[in-house]
Amino acid sequence: MTKVLYITAHPHDDKQSYSMAVGKAFIDTYKEVNPSHEIVNIDLYKENIPEIDVDVFSGWGKLQAGKGFEELSSEEKAKVSRLSELCEQFIAADKYIFVSPLWNFSFPPVLKAYIDSVAVAGKSFKYTEQGPVGLLTDKKALHIQARGGIYSEGPAAEMEMGHRYLNIIMQFFGVPSFEGLFVEGHAAMPDKAQEIKENAIARSKDLASTF
Repeated sequence: MTKVLYITAHPHDDKQSYSMAVGKAFIDTYKEVNPSHEIVNIDLYKENIPEIDVDVFSGWGKLQAGKGFEELSSEEKAKVSRLSELCEQFIAADKYIFVSPLWNFSFPPVLKAYIDSVAVAGKSFKYTEQGPVGLLTDKKALHIQARGGIYSEGPAAEMEMGHRYLNIIMQFFGVPSFEGLFVEGHAAMPDKAQEIKENAIARSKDLASTF
């Protein structure tokens, strides 16, 4: 069975957020087209996504030194095991849909914490004598992103680092197909905001039919 991770990184729902509205239209249509696929919704604002901190480094260090899991502190056990759980869930999936806004030229920090949890040597990539090699070569990914301004072209294009980062990390993981669906300009052109949103929703439904 095809397993899809629908990963959202926004504190608001589809009634308040443009990216979430487009994401909902996409995933609802995808479910209709692919009723047998398993969809797992990962709301990064509600899930426990540990940051890589002193407990994590300490726990990893003990394990690498040959100590048993039972020798870790309770904090180390909780964080290390949760990070492992997130990584295993990610590499077991077939498709990824990331939904995020563009905040300060990037995305909410919780999404970076999530990427850190799945960027694990030996799991999503490996080191070789020729350099790192991605291991997720049979996956497919999509990024749905709302941008208040225009970043697809013009002088602001080089300032967008959210989608560009995900594109780089997906390449690093070896994911062969990564697409972007953008909702942009609604803050810069408030008189056209509803039209921009509706057009993006229509495009998302079309894409969901073939993704």
